[in-house]
Amino acid sequence: MSAVIIDGRAVADRIQTEIAADVDRFVGQYGYPPGLGVVLAGDNPASAQYVRMKRRACEKVGMTSVAHLMTNASTQEEVEGIVAALNADPAIHGILVQLPLPKHIDEERVLRLVSLDKDVDGFHPINIGMLGMKGREPLFTPATPTGCMVLLAEAGVKIEGADAVVIGRSNIVGLPVAMMLMKANATVTVCHSRTRNIADIVRRADIVIAAIGQPEYVKGEWLKPGAAVIDVGTNKIDDPGDEKGYRFVGDVEFSTAVEVAGAITKVPGGVGPMTITMLLKNTMKAAQRMAKLEKPSMVKPS
Repeated sequence: MSAVIIDGRAVADRIQTEIAADVDRFVGQYGYPPGLGVVLAGDNPASAQYVRMKRRACEKVGMTSVAHLMTNASTQEEVEGIVAALNADPAIHGILVQLPLPKHIDEERVLRLVSLDKDVDGFHPINIGMLGMKGREPLFTPATPTGCMVLLAEAGVKIEGADAVVIGRSNIVGLPVAMMLMKANATVTVCHSRTRNIADIVRRADIVIAAIGQPEYVKGEWLKPGAAVIDVGTNKIDDPGDEKGYRFVGDVEFSTAVEVAGAITKVPGGVGPMTITMLLKNTMKAAQRMAKLEKPSMVKPS
């Protein structure tokens, strides 16, 4: 029996419609739209494409976006200067530093400079620290892990008391989503490239989050029948049968996993659309929060 397909595009479209309505109400109340500032440094074509997609998504819901596109030769001081300018700009409510940064840029130092009130990517050390602490809540949570959690909720997956396995321990996805699952009262195991007998560990899981960055790494035979599977991976592989000569696959071998899982995301069309949507949602939240904190005498963004 095939799994239920968790349609990330449909969920993202619905939430973006709700965000667009929130933007309209915000503009009507305050007279200016929420704004997102994006910092891109380096020559990574995938990062450039992600930035274009995020800017288009902003325009679609009525937000403004400002992109600072820098080269691989950009210095630490130049990147930090852009972040400082965005921190000071009242028209910008959220700041996104597109990762990864060039190797000569101190990533942690740049992320620490982002104003906590504008950290819509949820990577500021304080937000990550709050996420990892019991009884504390960050202002913002990272977009991709949040998207994973929303998709589990949309599929009706019971997280409390579930055995969850996260495959991958990156700062961007694996570690944050593991902390979010723990906050939701799941029992969490984090696997990675040095974990022994991964297949045996995955077979015990009610929930599997695959974010290891290896094409079709997780096989259907690894899965517990009925498990919920969220595939975060986006891997480009050669495919002579495709007119483009390539196609994108996830970290899960979908053709075998779909016959075992209870619910599963596809690649593309699963987590990807949710990442951008959660970024927009965080930007909307930041704008609303900053507007409420403003003093009546403050000059509104022009």
